[in-house]
Amino acid sequence: MYDYGLNLWGNNNFIVENGKICVNTGSKPAIIDIVKSIRSEGYRGPLLLRFPHLIHKQISQIYKSFESAKNEFGYKGSFNAVYPLKVNQYPGFVKNLVRHGQKYGYGLEAGSKAELLLVMAYNNEGAPITVNGFKDKEMINIGFIAAEMGHNITLTIEGLNELEAIIAIAKERFTPKPNIGLRIRLHSSGSGIWAKSGGINSKFGLTATELIEAVNLLKEANLLDRFNMIHFHIGSQITEIHPLKKALIEAGNIYAELRKMGAKNLKAINLGGGLAIEYSQFKENSSRNYTLSEYANDVVYLLKTMATQRNEVEPDIFIESGRFVSASHAVLVAPVLELFSQDYTEEKLVLKKKNPQLITELNDLLSTIKPSNAIEYLHDSIDHMESILTLFDLGYVDLQDRSNAEILTHLIIKKAAKILGTKQHNAELLKLQEEAQERYLVNFSLFQSLPDFWGLKQNFPIMPLDRLDVRPTRSASLWDITCDSDGEIGFDDEENPLFLHDVDVEKEEYFLGFFLVGAYQEVLGMKHNLFTHPTEATIEIDAEGFKVSHLLESQSILDIMEDLDYDIYEIQDILNERIEKSKLVTDSQRKQILGEMYLFLNDNGYLKTIS
Repeated sequence: MYDYGLNLWGNNNFIVENGKICVNTGSKPAIIDIVKSIRSEGYRGPLLLRFPHLIHKQISQIYKSFESAKNEFGYKGSFNAVYPLKVNQYPGFVKNLVRHGQKYGYGLEAGSKAELLLVMAYNNEGAPITVNGFKDKEMINIGFIAAEMGHNITLTIEGLNELEAIIAIAKERFTPKPNIGLRIRLHSSGSGIWAKSGGINSKFGLTATELIEAVNLLKEANLLDRFNMIHFHIGSQITEIHPLKKALIEAGNIYAELRKMGAKNLKAINLGGGLAIEYSQFKENSSRNYTLSEYANDVVYLLKTMATQRNEVEPDIFIESGRFVSASHAVLVAPVLELFSQDYTEEKLVLKKKNPQLITELNDLLSTIKPSNAIEYLHDSIDHMESILTLFDLGYVDLQDRSNAEILTHLIIKKAAKILGTKQHNAELLKLQEEAQERYLVNFSLFQSLPDFWGLKQNFPIMPLDRLDVRPTRSASLWDITCDSDGEIGFDDEENPLFLHDVDVEKEEYFLGFFLVGAYQEVLGMKHNLFTHPTEATIEIDAEGFKVSHLLESQSILDIMEDLDYDIYEIQDILNERIEKSKLVTDSQRKQILGEMYLFLNDNGYLKTIS
């Protein structure tokens, strides 16, 4: 069985059975069976599968871990969580999140006017709402309306001008007032790609001087009783636990100092996001060095210790760990359209009666390769190929010789891979595999569905949906269907070597799954080349089987043109007019072309087939 590191990143959400990756709940359906069921209804291109039970699992694990930590250390403060909408705002996710979070009192966080209005519409009754990010008077007014509706809302202040606006608006509006939080600027910072979210030079937060001024402003306005929370954030994916411990000690002392200044209703510390998930498929490249249980225990223990030392009330704990909750629920599935060396077969060889010496030697290498000499012959074949290319540039061999050399070299590579296996511990073989990688053309847009890979080189677990009982032998780089050279996930022998099967896609379908894509990837996805969000399906699973409870087809070409403010009726009129005016076709042909054009415009832009 080849599980592609599933035991590292899978969190027991998926298992391999009978050579297929299956969802590890209920009837344990194979993902490929779900995909084929959807495709049988005529849907093509990439699919985004949502599994709501995984949303519930993550929420449940967070609350259980913190409750366990509170019980262990006798912690008196409460635990609360809010989901930051910026991580994934799609209704197929948010509505399931709210439904599964209801019994826990799981709340929502907003960072813009649009998000705040969504939160006010969908948040569970009584669950907390926090509002972060820069705010103008209009956004603050919306926050006051939320309080007047009965929401338990806290407006987190990013700057003193926002606080001044709140004070002014509070004098004009009705009795219900939102709570007020202050975002603190810590010297402590996180770890990993997003470490700049923390530290004294971070984008958000009040300095010590500004915190003192904020408390004085609140006192003067008789609003100090509304100040209930301090908030910090040191990074989206905190890879190490130590920076969090350091930040908690600093924040805990600020909490105690502010209460000493008279802020007696300050009873909550919001840790922000950062609870990491494991993306790596290889133990050597782990994405985090702690577990959820360790995270919860450290938070509770440190805050209790701080409160005891400073003789203060143990604060209520808030977290905003959106990535942890959302990432695992979504799986992107895309079909492979082509293997670019598929034509390198012995049938394509056209050897001459008298071949160049290097071609003869390559042919001998192919016929005599065996386990004891496979690595040596791999070296020799690649060296021979380089020599043939040099001779071709100098005019000493012709195009047929070059073709024969390419075919023979690839056949040697394939044969060596089958003999040796992937042997990922063998650095030399991995280096050779990188040079001889296969290019798999995959029917998706990396910019639309995996923007963090393009922008940040964030790796995501990738594996085929079936054939997992067959050893994969081809070192693989993945090419998306955009006309952009950055649309590639290359074979990386050091960090992320991917091996796939040598399949004939003209005879059999081959699907790849991209896992842990539920956080940020959808909302950051770009319309590069006018590719749109994939067709999405929500999959409900029970002991009897699975059902597609919600299916939303990918936008049509006309839809995405309209999103870009094109007049789609004008486009259709122009195209129809030009077809009507064409003198190159007959009337019956023109009628057919008009019908075809209508279908193309109303379909999505993903490829249907390459053959």
